[in-house]
Amino acid sequence: MGSGCLKVTKYFLFLFNLLFLILGAVILGFGIWILADKTSFIAVLQTSSPSLKTGAYILIGVGALTMLMGFLGCLGAVNEIRCLLGLYFTCLMIILITQVAAGLVIYFQKETLKEELSHVVKDLIEKYNPLNEDKKNLREVWDYVQIQISCCGWTGAKDWEDNEIIINKSMTEYPCSCSNRTEDLEEGRGFCRLDDPVNGTATYTDWPVHGQGCMDGVEQWLKDNLGVILGVCTGVAVIELLGMILSISLCKNIHSEDYTKVPKS
Repeated sequence: MGSGCLKVTKYFLFLFNLLFLILGAVILGFGIWILADKTSFIAVLQTSSPSLKTGAYILIGVGALTMLMGFLGCLGAVNEIRCLLGLYFTCLMIILITQVAAGLVIYFQKETLKEELSHVVKDLIEKYNPLNEDKKNLREVWDYVQIQISCCGWTGAKDWEDNEIIINKSMTEYPCSCSNRTEDLEEGRGFCRLDDPVNGTATYTDWPVHGQGCMDGVEQWLKDNLGVILGVCTGVAVIELLGMILSISLCKNIHSEDYTKVPKS
């Protein structure tokens, strides 16, 4: 390969590794967001979903390693260091295999995540207590979800019949965040009292709430966010594959260039 082609390959590899640094930072950011987010539905999952936390740590590890590889690739390409390029190629191959394996695990664990999510939400509904400060963040997140999606409970409003406080109030109270009345949504949290209950008792069918459960809306929300994460990971994987091709090509041709410079006897 001529020196001109070698330079083109070198600078293309340098540009690819700049993209590695940026995309690695994005993946790292997604992992940190999953662990640190306390204002969206991710906060509910974090309480009892070890698979989600494991996935977040994997994202952080892959993101950090991708950024490191981007730095090593830039250094190896600019200075034409063969051993560094070889190390870079090997690490990229390991990262690529890890990402594919992680993607397959996430895909085949979808039903498990769905079951975990169902248990978490139903447990949250049963123990929902506006006076319990320990779980204030989770309550506020779930109230926010019900208001935004215009839903009630996980599969429907009937789920709230298992709530301890509502049972003690003979079903004459209902979650304000489920309500389809504007005045209740202004409160947006805790329980609202039913107007004129018959004989001082009621059922969930008497509540002025949305009949639709939150399951479908939450699943769609998770698919949208996981889609973004998996989309970024796919983009990184494509760039990693191109980086592997360019690095091995550059490494091979640096060796050829060095060989041609050896004086003939």
